Amino acid sequence: MTWTTQRERGNAAALKLMGWIITRLGWRAAWLLLYPITAYFFVSSPRQRAASRRFLRRALGREPGLADQFRHYFTFSATLLDRVFLLDGRREGYDIRIVGLDLLKERIARGQGCILLGAHLGSFDAMRAVADTGCPVEVVALMHAQHAAISMNFFTQQAAGTRTSTIPLGRPDAMLRAKECLERGGLVGILADRTPHQDKVARAPFLGHPAAFPEGPHILAAVLGAPVMLAYGVWTGPRRYEVHFEPFAERILLDRTRRREDLAAAIGHYAVRLEGIARAFPYNWFNFYDFWQEMEAG
Repeated sequence: MTWTTQRERGNAAALKLMGWIITRLGWRAAWLLLYPITAYFFVSSPRQRAASRRFLRRALGREPGLADQFRHYFTFSATLLDRVFLLDGRREGYDIRIVGLDLLKERIARGQGCILLGAHLGSFDAMRAVADTGCPVEVVALMHAQHAAISMNFFTQQAAGTRTSTIPLGRPDAMLRAKECLERGGLVGILADRTPHQDKVARAPFLGHPAAFPEGPHILAAVLGAPVMLAYGVWTGPRRYEVHFEPFAERILLDRTRRREDLAAAIGHYAVRLEGIARAFPYNWFNFYDFWQEMEAG
């Protein structure tokens, strides 16, 4: 079972109800409702729970208990709740700590633009909130929008308070729009952990076992030719986040004579760095599917 074949949980009516509760009752009431809502999805998703257990076993280095798994689910639920508020610009009461901002500012000052390489780990909206409250340049995110169409549509409607725009991957103008943003000195975010069916992959060790990573984001970064940083925003408690920016490469270079080796090296480097982040913040890992593609084979 991969993330592209996994059915989207929830429906438009449930999301609208959540939006109504948040709007009418506020964050505190919605926070209390997270516990029964999370419990429902925890009990009713055995395959996702098995994937969570497998990941946590490898990230924690021990057998996870039910409390660990529920915490994993609840962290994801908490970021979804906060997403509504952060997208709408309602950031009162939020504490977002930034690590490595000086390094990002150095690259912005060069006027070359920068690629922010991320993963489905933590909250992308916490990073958006940082951009919306003082980033001097344009920020766009290249994302796959086809899989979770219902939730994407709901959250797009809430995005009145964000200046960060999204470019759907797969559209003919996606590369051009990203290139133009970088030429204006902007930032382009790319998630590099999930593999669409049509994308080629390279396997790299991740938490002690080989996992498939998409080649596309690294090829795209090489073609765009801009400096690359890792970027992620992790949930650390109720309305508390840490946003991290870390150097990754001045530029990803793919030599024609050794393209496969260079690509494998870039993906391997990304996998090593992602493993370190996943071990440090294991409950922020939001790939609730068979990341190593072992469950079907087993």
